[in-house]
This record gives sequence, structure tokens and C-alpha cells, in this order.
Amino acid sequence: MPVNLRSPDNLLPVEGVALSAVEAGIRYTDRTDLVLMSFTEGTCVSAVFTKNKCCAAPVVIAKEHLLESSYDLDQGVRALLVNSGNANAVTGEKGLANAKRCCEVIAKALSIDAKQVLPFSTGVIGEQLNMTALERAIPAAVENLSQENWLDAAKGIMTTDTLPKGASRIIEINGESVTITGISKGSGMICPNMATMLAYVVTDAEIEQTLLDELLQRGVDESFNRITVDSDTSTNDALVLAATGKSKAGKLCSDSEISSFFDGLRSVLIEIATAVIRDAEGATKFVKVQVRGGRDEECCKTIAYDIAHSPLVKTALFASDPNWGRILMALGKSAVDSLNMDKVDISINNLPLITAGQPATSYTEEAGQKIFNEAEITIDIELHTGAQAWHVWTSDLSHEYVSINADYRS
Repeated sequence: MPVNLRSPDNLLPVEGVALSAVEAGIRYTDRTDLVLMSFTEGTCVSAVFTKNKCCAAPVVIAKEHLLESSYDLDQGVRALLVNSGNANAVTGEKGLANAKRCCEVIAKALSIDAKQVLPFSTGVIGEQLNMTALERAIPAAVENLSQENWLDAAKGIMTTDTLPKGASRIIEINGESVTITGISKGSGMICPNMATMLAYVVTDAEIEQTLLDELLQRGVDESFNRITVDSDTSTNDALVLAATGKSKAGKLCSDSEISSFFDGLRSVLIEIATAVIRDAEGATKFVKVQVRGGRDEECCKTIAYDIAHSPLVKTALFASDPNWGRILMALGKSAVDSLNMDKVDISINNLPLITAGQPATSYTEEAGQKIFNEAEITIDIELHTGAQAWHVWTSDLSHEYVSINADYRS
């Protein structure tokens, strides 16, 4: 069951974008699996993609189309097409041709250029995309386009997710409202190396391209690049940020305007990123690993992931076993040269476990058990070697995670 996560109640429409979600039968029956997003002319679009060297065909094509269109709003991105159930990854030239064909079919239906369409896929790797089913569903996808279909779209991009994931914010700039709405999917094969999984965020703010690129990267670094379920970076990861420019607030220019907008964007990104961890495959715990007092940010980041990726730490968390020795082990094996175990303090939900490298004198097994029983846990590491910090969000490792992934293709 997801950890303190529920389906979003109200995802706000954004002027300048319409969405639809339909049943194409690409892999599964009786579920939506094809999502179309259509943007008004002049929409500015930015994206980040997986750094997995085995990137999927739609990633290749989406990157090519985005590069060609990003700095020409007259020929900018006008549509996104997302299918679930099939990743179209490791599919060779035919897979590339199919990804291009997806763009061509949508372009014809919307009377735009194929290079104004970005394709995305998620699902099983190594199988050719069922183009017959996909193309058959396009007319319905176009016909059903509406500003109100955000929740349907969030459901349509799901694979092993148990709940749709989304968030909305309204912020005020120059006395006018600016809306930001985003959705994400992901539950397993989650480890940051850009954005991790699929996510789509749209705002009606007016933002020029270079600033949009900058804000997206900053936002990703503070959200999706800080989550991990299983240390595996997908072949299909992508995150898109689109600004339709339809708000009456005018173009973002001043530092205060940009700061206000970024606070809203970051809030949406963090909510839909942490929702992935709350809905991680088989998860029973939502865990934050906070490393502070490091010599530099990179050493804090390394240590945080050493702990978050440790199977022994994650299985102890699943068992609610206050075996803090596993946390100490994962910290001690780190390759960080500046680590001095005699200075380290460790606490969990503010309960001291280790003080200056030794068991905290105030710690009791009873108190530890009470904390480890909780569904939300913060592991806090203080290194006392500097002033830098880093944190990641992760989950525990359960029997259910193994079952889900063992049975995924059946």
C-alpha cells in the first residue's frame, strides 16, 4: 500500500493545454494507456531525459525534435504523446521508425508538423510497439482533448503504480494568478540520473526559453534527482516543463517574479517526485536520508545514496527492526575520504543512535523500536567535517517488491 499517499483531489486546468487519455490496448485491456497533450501555439517547452546509455527510441526522437523546435516558437512543440505498457526500448531501427510514426500520426490529426510532437513510452523493454492499436486510438484521443482531463492523464501513464500522482499550485505574480499543474508516474526502476521516470508539468506563466531550461534543471536537482527506490535508472526517463504564456501576469523578468514562480514550481516537483517514493513498489516506509556537516555537497550526496541503496538497511526498515548497526555499516563502507567515524552522529526521527561514533548513552531498544515502527522515517547523519548537506528520499525493500518485479511480464 502507498505510504500516506492518496489520489489527487483536484488537478487544476492550465489555459493553453488540453489532454486526453484513452484505451488503446497496447499491452493491457480495460485500462487507459495512451495520453495526448496538446499545447497552444507559442508554448515554450523544456525537458530533461535519462542518462542511461541504453535510452529508448522515443527518448532519441523526443530529444531530436525538442532541439530543433525549442528556440523557434512558431515551430515549437505543440503535442506530447505518451503510451504505457511498452517502453519501445532496445527495439532497433524499427523502434525508431515507430516513434517517428507516432509523431506523424499525431501531427496529421492536429494539423501540425511531426517535429512539433514529442513521443514518450513506458513499460516492458525489448518488445516492438503495437502500432496498429496505437494508431487506431488516435482519433478518440484527439476527440477527447479537454483542459479538465489531468487526472485521467495521470492514470493513463501508470504502469506498476497503484495510484495516479499529481499536484497543482496557484501563485500570484503582479496581482495575477499563475497556475502550475504536474503529473508523474513511477514506482520501480527509480534512481536519479536526471529526472527519473516520466513527469509532465505545465504552467500558464510566460517564460523565455533559456530561463525555462534553467528553472527546470534547478527544480529537478531539488526533487527528482533526490529520489531512489532501487538504484536503477530507466531507459525511458523524461520530465517535461511547458509554459503556455496564457497568464495575464506577463513575462517573468524580475528576480522577485522568478523567485515566486520557482517556489511554486519546486513545490509541485517535490510533491510529484516524493509521491513516486510513497508509491514505490512494495513500499511500507517513506524514508528521508539527511546528511549534514560534510566537507562538500558531493560527499554528502555519496553517503546519502550509500545508505539509501543498502539492501540491508532497506530490509531492516521493512522489518521495523531497530538494527542501527546496518546504518553504521552502510556509512562506514563509503568511499568518501573525509569521513571520520569518530565524529559522526546518527539519529532517527530525532532519536540519537550514535554520538561521536559510539552508541548514544540515552538510546534504548524500546525507544528505537517505537521509532522504527513508524511509516515515515528520517535518518539524520551529522559528519562534523564541514558545512554542506544533501538529502534523498527512498523506500524500504519488501517481499512485495520482489514479487512485483518477478511477475512484471506475466
